[in-house]
Amino acid sequence: MQVYQNCNIFNDGAYAPLRDKATRPDHALELKQGEPLIFGRNRDRGIRAAGCHRPEVVQLGGEVTEQDLVVHDEQGPLGYLMMLAEMQPPDFPVPIGVVRRRERAPFELEIERQIEQVTEQLGAGDLERLIYSGDTWEVK
Repeated sequence: MQVYQNCNIFNDGAYAPLRDKATRPDHALELKQGEPLIFGRNRDRGIRAAGCHRPEVVQLGGEVTEQDLVVHDEQGPLGYLMMLAEMQPPDFPVPIGVVRRRERAPFELEIERQIEQVTEQLGAGDLERLIYSGDTWEVK
């Protein structure tokens, strides 16, 4: 996750093009699941893959249509995520929004599942027996 925060000392105004309502559409690419990567004040520019996940900014209209653009996929391959991460101004708009979303169990439930699985394989542990068994024991 990256947070854009102004610093009055070192980079005052560095993110003004992203914050200013007049210039934001030309400098920010709002990511929406399942939608093509389109940006610009008139929504007339987009991102097309030029091979091996190498992005290029294209002008929509004429021979280039929305079907030619990359479609955002929050669960896409890592190559796609790297492409988004490497898109840097001034050549590209800044991708903003949900870049990656993974569906999986919360951390606590995953830990409980692992404990149940180990208990099923090795049986219930006996902490008192372990403590009074001597100076060393084997950790599995």
